[in-house]
Amino acid sequence: MRDSDFEFIRGLVYERSRISLSVDKRELVSARLGKRLRATQVPTIEDYCRLLKSPGAEDELANLIDAISTNHTFFFRENAHFDFLRQTIVPEMKARAAKERWPRFRVWSAASSSGEEAYSIAITLAECLTDWAWQIEATDISHRILEKARAAIYKDEVVDKLPRATVERYFQRGFGPQEGNYRVKPALRDQVAFHHLNLLEGDPPFREPFQVIFCRNVMIYFDRPTQEELVNKLCRLLVPGGYLLVGHAESLTAIKHPLQTIRPATYRKPLHP
Repeated sequence: MRDSDFEFIRGLVYERSRISLSVDKRELVSARLGKRLRATQVPTIEDYCRLLKSPGAEDELANLIDAISTNHTFFFRENAHFDFLRQTIVPEMKARAAKERWPRFRVWSAASSSGEEAYSIAITLAECLTDWAWQIEATDISHRILEKARAAIYKDEVVDKLPRATVERYFQRGFGPQEGNYRVKPALRDQVAFHHLNLLEGDPPFREPFQVIFCRNVMIYFDRPTQEELVNKLCRLLVPGGYLLVGHAESLTAIKHPLQTIRPATYRKPLHP
């Protein structure tokens, strides 16, 4: 890949998604572009860049962002967050619910990838929140990965890492053409609404605020100004006293924000301005 092609792709990805691709990501970019060359039957990266510059390239621009976005995840990743949700956040918010007149407990999985995080939240709430309505909104920038999340079908080697009782309660085992797969049961799947969303593009389309937002392992791909913009946007969508959970490889110490640090990767919006 020529330097000029890499710089063009890097600039385009930043413009469209605010993902900041450093020079050491060049080989990764080249490998992922290879998939798009095969899909579009374009012979070279130079020709692919020319395609991206052509009129009517909007669909392929979306495919490019899909290809570049990292979607590595698994059920109950960074499990301490789910323990904290169950043991601390839910009891605290239940105690405030009547006074605050909250009709439901709302969670946003802001970079939901293929759905494992959102369904892990749903399993946690199904286990510990039986006397208050709850709802999960899940968003991602990748159309491709959202299709997988909505389908809620996972390989047995992924699901088999969960406790057997959890699998039996919340998953259906596939047969015939779906042998070797499991699907999240409808009762749990219906509690999660998936939407396509670029986190940095305008205001998210949610009218009600959230008691907790998961935005984990996505800010590591953003530069500092973008991180600051995103964190403050997320903060505005939290109820007073609401929680923002980020990845354990992420820290908000270098940016300006109004949140209080509770523990590693866990932040809280002040109850009072």
